[in-house]
This record gives sequence, structure tokens and C-alpha cells, in this order.
Amino acid sequence: MAWPYFLDCDRFFVSEQEECYDPLEGLKAQDDLEDYDGMEMLPAEEPATTIKFSHHSNAQMFSILKKTEDQCSDIARTYSIGRSMEGRELLVIEFSSNPGEHELLEPEVKYIGNMHGNEVLGRQLLIYLAQYLCSEYLLGNERIQTLINTTRIHILPSMNPDGYEVAVTGVQDNADVDEEEAHRYDSLNIGRNNAQNVDLNRNFPDLTSIVYSRRRQKGYRTDHIPIPDYYWFGKVAAETYAVMKWIRSIPFVLSANFHGGDLVVSYPYDLSKHPLEHNMFSPTQDEQVFKLLAKTYATTHERMANENARCGPSSSHSQRGIVNGAQWSNIAGSMQDFNYLHTNCFEVTVELGCDRFPPEEELFIGWHENHEALLSFMEAAHRGIKGLVKDEEGNVIKGARVSVRGIQHDVTTAENGDYWRLLIPGIHIVSASAPGFNRSLKKVYLPHHMTTAGRVDFVLQKAAPEPDMQEEEYTIPSMGSYDRFDPFNQYERYTLMADMSLIPNREERAEKPWWWNYFALQGGPPPTWLLKRI
Repeated sequence: MAWPYFLDCDRFFVSEQEECYDPLEGLKAQDDLEDYDGMEMLPAEEPATTIKFSHHSNAQMFSILKKTEDQCSDIARTYSIGRSMEGRELLVIEFSSNPGEHELLEPEVKYIGNMHGNEVLGRQLLIYLAQYLCSEYLLGNERIQTLINTTRIHILPSMNPDGYEVAVTGVQDNADVDEEEAHRYDSLNIGRNNAQNVDLNRNFPDLTSIVYSRRRQKGYRTDHIPIPDYYWFGKVAAETYAVMKWIRSIPFVLSANFHGGDLVVSYPYDLSKHPLEHNMFSPTQDEQVFKLLAKTYATTHERMANENARCGPSSSHSQRGIVNGAQWSNIAGSMQDFNYLHTNCFEVTVELGCDRFPPEEELFIGWHENHEALLSFMEAAHRGIKGLVKDEEGNVIKGARVSVRGIQHDVTTAENGDYWRLLIPGIHIVSASAPGFNRSLKKVYLPHHMTTAGRVDFVLQKAAPEPDMQEEEYTIPSMGSYDRFDPFNQYERYTLMADMSLIPNREERAEKPWWWNYFALQGGPPPTWLLKRI
């Protein structure tokens, strides 16, 4: 196995030894690695972009991201999207030629790691990726410079820093147990959930069930579905709330979230069309696009496309390292389904390996296996088409719909009237529409091996509204407006981090049966008389 060309002692911190050694010989040089295993912080003389292949505490992670921002201040910026339940920052580092700004026709990509606190390889890979992007940009790597100059990249290494604290403590407490005991610990999922004991990947609004219930209706669509009001009466984690606001505030095109426990890329839907039937293939309207995106990661990973590499429940359903989510796990309220059904963003879930909390000596191998896939997947944001939607006077049209014939899933234009539509190669009939305008239609041919998005602009002509025009053409008739977020002004409820006691009736709410919210929505008195019968 050939190691990547960039591995040298000047750019990567591999050991404290003055002499650089071949990583393949690292198997015989474990004593060298022990010299830095116990170090708490990067050495003062090491630049922020020097990658140290070890686990990083939350404090070390924040420090590295901040130092990377300082070292690459022209292209990097850190910002917080909120706090965890215990008050830790959900810190993002962004890479762009103009950090902090959405640039016209430039796709936005995000990576999210450590959603489950005990699944830590993704967290580490994203820390390394941030350092790598900064270092390679400064060193003149043309591929990295092109990627950053044409793409706005957002990296959230840890969505669940509270769970990570629990997980790392458990690993330390079990450091001296035998292999059998260590495996038992891993199976307990200690630290998987957040500080409220909420599984964050089942805590997003279940919009997939809404799609299934409407799939026989006229005007059936699978995009920009509003969040149902009853969702806000459940237990919404602070981390989930922060990420939902983040997803809505930026016109993301492409995303991946990183997990552990298997070696596969899964794609929506995560929820089966028939809830009682597990492992049932449940594709979206963009099945072919999702398969292309998933393959982009799996086939550029060192081992993922090898069917013998499976180690989890995907073994009987995956094909060359990719699998439909419902066919694999069948869960409601997942983050990738929410991205697809509520926004323009296409997200996949990357399972990085069997060991959720790999030992430090395996971290470099994990980086080597994934670093090309991490880059190739971000570059996939440039597949398909992009463009502007304007009126005849040259004014941009925000919220215009861009449709593809045969796919009941639209994307909408951003504030500046620009859009991105991921598509597979081939011939597509694409149209743009907006209330008060005539629809504009174009035929688009996307050749194979096309590496940049095709430019397809639309100019819409104004038209008098027809009396029988139905609003359903533009929005799914539902529980509320898509533009309305947090209709009950619950921001403070979900951001009271330090003092759990300030959140009223938490335990009482958790004990209510599943039907309680439906009665509460009617506006009448709480059905306490029913509780007495339970």
C-alpha cells in the first residue's frame, strides 16, 4: 500500500524523533509513537497546521481550530452555531476565498462529525482536514486552492461534545480491561447520546412520514416541507435546534455526516415506506443522484467499496460500499432525511469503520484511507447545473423554484437569485417558476466526465395570476409556512444550557404518552383524566 505523497516530517507531526521514518515501518516503531501519546497539547513550536495523529479533547479541538483560523486568516474563519446542552461551543471552521460571505454561484458544503459522542473517528478526521486544507493552501497545492476558491466549506468536527466527554471518560476507565471487556463497553454505546440522553440522529422532525402520507395526493412534492407544529412540543435537543437553524441560514448544496460502527455510505431515505417492514428499500426522487454521491466517497476510500470490508448490519444490503438508509437501519427523524426534505441540501451518512473509538495508533491509517474521499466528495458539489433566476428587468428572484422533469423534488433560489441543482450526466428538461411569472423551460445536456456545473440561467416574464392557480403548485399544503421557524419562540428553551432545572416540567413532559401532543394542539384543557386510566 502506497502512502500519500504529502507525508513528510516537515508537514506532518508523526513523532518526536528527529529522524523521519517510513510510516509503513511504524509498525516496528511503536515505541516512537509512545513518546507523544500522553501529550496534552501541541508543542508550542509546532504550527497549527501540523497534524498530530492523536485524539484531541474538546479544549484541544477548539484551540486547533482557532489557531488554524489565525494561520490562514485570509481563507479561514471560525464561528459558533450555538451551544450544547452543557454549554460547550458548537464550533465551525469555514474555508473560502471570502470567509463569512456567500459568493454568487459558489456552492456551500458542510461536514459534520461526532453526532454520536462515542463515534470519534469522524471528529478527528475533520480536525485533520481543517489543518490539511490550511497547510496545503499555503504551500500552493493547486487542487486545494481551486477547491477553496470555488467552494465555501463548513466543518463542524463535533456536534455532540457533551457525549464525547462521557465516551472518552469511559474509554479511559476501561483502558486496562481485556479485549472482550472492551468490546462489551463499545456495545453499551456509552456517550452516544447528548446530555439529555437524546439520540441526535433521531431528533430531527420526521418529514419522511409526511411525504409518505402525501405521496398519492395531486401536486405531491418532496421538498421544502415545513416543520410540523407538534414537533416543537417534544424534546428538541439544543444541538438539534442549533444545527437546524444553521442548515436553514446557509444555502447548502452538499453535506456528509460521519459515524462509526460499519464501513459504508448510506443515503436517504432512512425511514421505510412501511414502518413495520424493516430493511425495505425506500428511495427518494433523487435516487440516482444519491447513488452517484455515495459512490464518489465509497470508491475513493481505500477499502469501503470492497464488500469484504463490511462489519455491521449493512453486510447483506450494501453494494460496493453504499446502501439505502431504510434498507439498512430504518429510523425516523434522521438528519440526512431532514436536509433533503426541508432544504436544498443533499446529505449522506458516512460510516467510517467498525471501531467507534479507535486507538490512536489507527488514526493515521484512518486519515490515509479517507483523505482522498473527503476531497472528492466536496468536489462533487460542482456536479449538475447552477445559475441565476431573474425577471425581465434584471432583478433577481429569491425563492424561485427550479424543477427537473421526472423528479418531484425542486430546489429554490437563494437570496441573490442563484441556485445549484445536483444531477447525473445525461439530458434533463429543467424549468424555473415563481408566483406571478410564466414558467421558463430549457433542455440541458450534461456530458460524462464533466467536472464543473453547467451554467443555466433563467429570465422569467411577468404574467397575470390565473384565478384557478393553486398555491399548492409552489408549497405543500401543510401545518404552517416553510419560512416560519420556531413559531412558538422556543429559542430560550432550547438554549438554556447551564441549569437544567430552569427548563420547566422536563421530567413530566418526558413521561407523557405519544398521543399527548395531539390533544395539546387542539387548545383545550390537558387530558389529565386519560392519564389516570394508564
